[in-house]
Amino acid sequence: MTRLRFILYFILTLSLSMTALLSNRANAAETKTIYLVRHAEKEADGTKNPHLTQLGQKRAQHFALLLAENNITHIYSTDYHRTQETAKPLADKLGVKILSYNPRRLEAFAKELLQQKNNVLVVGHSNTTPQLVSLLGGNPYGEIDESDYNRLYQLTYSHENVDTQLMTIEVADFK
Repeated sequence: MTRLRFILYFILTLSLSMTALLSNRANAAETKTIYLVRHAEKEADGTKNPHLTQLGQKRAQHFALLLAENNITHIYSTDYHRTQETAKPLADKLGVKILSYNPRRLEAFAKELLQQKNNVLVVGHSNTTPQLVSLLGGNPYGEIDESDYNRLYQLTYSHENVDTQLMTIEVADFK
């Protein structure tokens, strides 16, 4: 009888362990993260499509270093120089193409992003990034000031929940 109890205990323990392991794998597979940043510092040259400043280029490189190990498979950017140049260092590092999106069609773009199964980066603008965060179910923590280039949003989706993390990347962090 003792031997039978031991065998039943062993089978029960093994079953619970396998259930927990499979559950953890399923949860990991159902989790995805969307990262959103405003483009880095731009030239104040009076044009509608300025390039990044030297500091902006450094910030873009720093974003690439921060995000390179986060299993990002898609990078989205508007068609402006400043957003493309912010996305380029990470795209080059990961060997992925920068995909364009229309900042005037954020609702449709948000629906597309929510259908993604993988981690993505979206590079946007001060007036569109908080709006997109909201459309994705996250908390934008207010508007982005025109002089603010240091926000990195991390929206983590697990099942039906979204967790918003707002990180502040200061210039001193990468000078």
